[in-house]
Amino acid sequence: MRQKILIVLTSHDKKGDQPSGYYLSEATHPHKVFREAGYEVDFVSPKGGKAPVDGLDLKDPINAAFWNDAQARSAVENTRKPSEVSADSYVAIFYAGGHAAMWDLPSDARLAAIAAEIYERGGVVGAVCHGPAGLVNVKLSSGEYLVAGKDVSAFTNDEERAVELEGVIPFSLADRLTERGARHHPAPNFQAKVVVSERLVTGQNPASATGVAEAMVAKLREAR
Repeated sequence: MRQKILIVLTSHDKKGDQPSGYYLSEATHPHKVFREAGYEVDFVSPKGGKAPVDGLDLKDPINAAFWNDAQARSAVENTRKPSEVSADSYVAIFYAGGHAAMWDLPSDARLAAIAAEIYERGGVVGAVCHGPAGLVNVKLSSGEYLVAGKDVSAFTNDEERAVELEGVIPFSLADRLTERGARHHPAPNFQAKVVVSERLVTGQNPASATGVAEAMVAKLREAR
């Protein structure tokens, strides 16, 4: 039986009054890395079912290959609900971003519990761009936040200002991670940045998605 990785997508479909969802390349690029490394991949979202998509750039060949593959497309249009997921089936969990993730991922207690259980069983937790919003309320059995004392990367305040969404998002992701005890490491706007801290792997923006997935695979191979 092949080992499995769980990819988390947002169910929220707005950023302010603009449409949003999970950012396609932040799901497709890691999906490709995971599959080529021999892992099975499942998708979950807070509400289950069809996950709303943003960044539908089909000029990106990896996006196009995924979107035009009936089986892959079906997986993101029929995501599992958290209640349908057993943490012990997965060696890793990865949170894709998209601004919409800021609204629903932080408050999903079931997803937080799944991430904590995977981590405490020796698995790997990853997130990219706004995906780390799903980590801000994850607590371990010790009562400590998962990110406390760890080095992290996520979409920065400067990047929010650059895309003119600083006043739209419900909170500053970089600041909230810092409040939870993480050490946030920013790179220049829209440059790839991947940070590995123990078995937590995070990336700053869409350009970091492949690198996060590759680093997650490397950590999983270390554990074998």
